[in-house]
Amino acid sequence: MGEGSLDVQQNVPVPSTPAPSTDSGSTPLPSTESSELPTPDRSAGPGPPSRTTGGGRRSWRIRRRRPDAALLTLLLAAGLWVYALPRIGFREMGDYGLLDRLPVAYYLSLLVLTAGFVLSLRRAGTAPWWPAAHCAALLLALKAPPAVLYDAVRYPWASKHDAIVNTLLANGELRPGAALSGNMSAYDQWPGFFTLDAALVRAFGVESAAAYANWAPIVVGLLMMPVLVLIYRTFCEDWRLVWTAVWIFQLANWVGQDYFAPQALAYLLHLTILAVVLRHFVRPGSAGRLRDRTFLDPVAAPVPPPTGSRQRAVCVVILAPLIAAVNATHQLTPVMLTICLVALSFTRRYRNYGLLVVAVVLMLTWDLTMGRPLFVETLSTIRQSIGELTENSRAGYTGRLTGPGPELAGTANVVMVLAIAVLAGTAVVLRRRLTSSALPLLLVSVAPVPLFAVNDYGGEMLFRVYLFALPGAAFFAAAALVPAVAGTHRGRAKALRRRVTAVALPAVLLMLLAGFLPSYYGKEKMFYTPPQETALVTRALDNAPDGSLILATSGSFPQALHHYDRLEHWFFAEQALPENEKMLKDPARYLAAGIPPGAKAYVVLTRTQDIYAAGEGLLPPDGFETLRSKLAASPLFRTVESHPYGIVLEYRPATP
Repeated sequence: MGEGSLDVQQNVPVPSTPAPSTDSGSTPLPSTESSELPTPDRSAGPGPPSRTTGGGRRSWRIRRRRPDAALLTLLLAAGLWVYALPRIGFREMGDYGLLDRLPVAYYLSLLVLTAGFVLSLRRAGTAPWWPAAHCAALLLALKAPPAVLYDAVRYPWASKHDAIVNTLLANGELRPGAALSGNMSAYDQWPGFFTLDAALVRAFGVESAAAYANWAPIVVGLLMMPVLVLIYRTFCEDWRLVWTAVWIFQLANWVGQDYFAPQALAYLLHLTILAVVLRHFVRPGSAGRLRDRTFLDPVAAPVPPPTGSRQRAVCVVILAPLIAAVNATHQLTPVMLTICLVALSFTRRYRNYGLLVVAVVLMLTWDLTMGRPLFVETLSTIRQSIGELTENSRAGYTGRLTGPGPELAGTANVVMVLAIAVLAGTAVVLRRRLTSSALPLLLVSVAPVPLFAVNDYGGEMLFRVYLFALPGAAFFAAAALVPAVAGTHRGRAKALRRRVTAVALPAVLLMLLAGFLPSYYGKEKMFYTPPQETALVTRALDNAPDGSLILATSGSFPQALHHYDRLEHWFFAEQALPENEKMLKDPARYLAAGIPPGAKAYVVLTRTQDIYAAGEGLLPPDGFETLRSKLAASPLFRTVESHPYGIVLEYRPATP
């Protein structure tokens, strides 16, 4: 019978015995209310003795099995989440994004799920599928609401990726050598992700990639889980630590780089390559004492078996297509992968120059052919930005978030980074034997950090370095919370540590959960765009003649780069706040001065631009409304369409 069912057992008849005397000198029957049951008589044969009725009649013994606590918490959390989902007020978001629009039942579902995960760790050694199920449920609980609820693509800038797929399907080709405005040339030079999605659109029979774009974080997250487990199991045999690391990775992955974008696919391939390298590129004779259980941390896994030159050569052949796919998909990820392979070569265990040479050759080959235009441009910017630590580590265009939600999100980001760093550092210091055996994982986590000194990557280098360091950081953070129990001796210090970690583990997981929510949903008002706004922009760009110039404060609005292959773009507010304050004094004249003579130009101002410009500190308070009203009143611009979600203006230069 299954868990939670009634186990009905028919007992064999036994002879009836006379009832014992109730005299004070007799032995009473044990009370049925007592928690201490008598020890059954094993001499009577197998099975527990049965209770009989008078006359030796057969009786039925009913034994109830308690339902599994892990299953109950999953079902309860799922029920609360499903109940909360239609009650999420995403269309009426205020200053705190989605945080104050999530019902109490949603928060309760996350608490129940966390409690269930902690309980499931007790059986992780014999039933690792229970914490695995909780990790998958956490991913869905945290990131599925936008996919289920939203009637638009989350992240307005993700619509440009949909535009590239549509252009590829319409034209049958991309133009890597063409000079496209809106920084779109780079996407045509690294088309791997878009080629894959064009094939998926045709295979699924959907109108565009927008039909499934919001599901990208869930799909990528589920695919990433077994890769992370493979990496962590290379260095650890304790399933509790492995699944806690996966759980922490998901809570700490608030960066949002797993959305419908090339970075998500390239990152998954990057981790897959590292997983193969860490397990199948061990040099013979390099393990030393790291295969000696007496020297290892009690939960550490011995170094994987060594591989010969022929086997490593085969692995290089297998990995070469994956490395080529990374190079065809994203600009930065091949650099991160190469840096990680360089870091691994510093260890005797993974000193394999063949794979490193292949990675470098493939990267340079792509950069000097398909990606040559951007590669040459990037080299010139590196000369200017190298060593500018303050500028390179800024987040966004200005790094000055404004408004309650964005400010809370920015603070939560910093706290989350510090918390993960402190936890990981604690494990590195206190569990030196585990650090010694997992040193390669530590190296690949630290390797991307020096890129701060090289380039700001459009204001995103801070986020990318954190993202590539996260897998190793999550592992060591989990090691600080999950104590080693195998092979340890009982003692007061050990008992105290277990009591402390028994409290610290759920407390820290709840703290990280509290940090994830504002980090991921605190700026959600910028990320959701009503369909009416999307329709307004689409109409405006569909009607614009070929070669027209589209002006907007920033590119962070839906369909901003619709028809990017035949239109030009100028996002005039993507600059420092003082420059925008000067622009607001006479925006009509400022824009007219930047429009080429004889060009058809349209200004598109939308609600999402207003929210983004205010939240990112691009414009002062009420600056967007000032811009809109002054342009609408200027004789240089004619209103084409006005809508509560935006306005479209046509440039009408003054005739001489």
